[in-house]
Amino acid sequence: MPIYEYRCKDCGRKVTLSYRTYAEYDEATPTCTYCGSANLVRLISRVAIVRSEEARLSALEDMAAGADLDDADPRTLGRLMREMSRELGEDLGDEFDEVVSRLEAGESPESIEKSMPDLAEPSEQGDVE
Repeated sequence: MPIYEYRCKDCGRKVTLSYRTYAEYDEATPTCTYCGSANLVRLISRVAIVRSEEARLSALEDMAAGADLDDADPRTLGRLMREMSRELGEDLGDEFDEVVSRLEAGESPESIEKSMPDLAEPSEQGDVE
């Protein structure tokens, strides 16, 4: 099943669309699932490398151990979070991207938390704090 990623030029969000066949993709006019715009730019998706879970966890441990986590510098935390999400190889969502981008820009975690209070609340799916 072909899966394509786009960035909406109107609302700025990343959109993932899947099609049952390549012919369906050829006939489709991709539209943003958030705002309905057809003003999309196709993104180049990440290449997945198959590794064992042990190798992935080891790489994450190495990253965390080698990181210079200076509490006064949110940029360091943002870079580490970005690297760890790449290592996981999963899209962690728009909120994660926003938080990391704001950290990388130098905004304090406290300021981000105040402007995004829903981040600290457990989800309705029964997550435990």
